[in-house]
Amino acid sequence: MGILYIVPTPVGNMEDMTFRAIRVLKEADLILAEDTRTSGILLKHYDIQNRLMSHHKFNEHGTSKTVVDRLRAGETIALISDAGTPGISDPGFYLVREAVRAGVDVQCLPGATAFVPALVSSGIPCDRFAFEGFLPPKKGRQTKLESLRDEQRTMIFYESPYRLLKTLQQFAEYYGGDRQVSVCREISKVHEESVRGTLDEVITHFTATEPRGEIVIILEGCKK
Repeated sequence: MGILYIVPTPVGNMEDMTFRAIRVLKEADLILAEDTRTSGILLKHYDIQNRLMSHHKFNEHGTSKTVVDRLRAGETIALISDAGTPGISDPGFYLVREAVRAGVDVQCLPGATAFVPALVSSGIPCDRFAFEGFLPPKKGRQTKLESLRDEQRTMIFYESPYRLLKTLQQFAEYYGGDRQVSVCREISKVHEESVRGTLDEVITHFTATEPRGEIVIILEGCKK
C-alpha cells in the first residue's frame, strides 16, 4: 500500500509552507492539484518538479478510483488545493473517504487553514466554534440562517467580497445588529486586515469601504 498525503499550502504568504510539506511534495510519485496552473506557481517557487494531475470538485468522482488503484499499488500521492488545507471548503473529502475504505494510509500534514488565524485573532471566544464555510448562495440560504439563530458557539463563515455586505446585513436581520463580528481579509498577505465590532458597525464600515480579497467572517454565538 502507498500513502495518501493531504498537504496544506499557504493561503497567502509563501513562507507559510512547512519543511515537511516541501519534502513530501518532492518525494511524491504524483501530486493532485485543484488547479494545476495555480499550484504550478507554488511548486516552481520551491523547485518541486513532480508530475501534476488535475483533481477538483468537477472530476473527483471520476478520478478517485484511478488514484486509489495507484495508492493500492504502492504509490505515494499528495493532494493539494489552491490554498489552505484540502477538504476544508475545497475538494478532498471524497478521495480521503475512498482511500480509507480501501485500507490506504491517509496522513494529513499540519499547516495553513484560513479560519484558524481569523478565529484566534478575532477577540471572540474560540474555545467552542461551528465552522459553516460558505452559506448557500440562493436555495436554502434563509433556512440555514434560521437554523443558526440559537447557535451558542462562535460561527465561522467564508465569503466573497461581492456578497459580504449582503451577508452581514442578513446576519443583522436574523441575529440583531448588536452581535459581535470580526471580518478578516487577505490573511497572511500584505494587506491583511481585521474589522471588528458589532454587525451594525462593521456594516457601516463596508458600506463606505468596498471589501476586497479572500474573507473569513467570525460571528459571535447567541447569548442565552
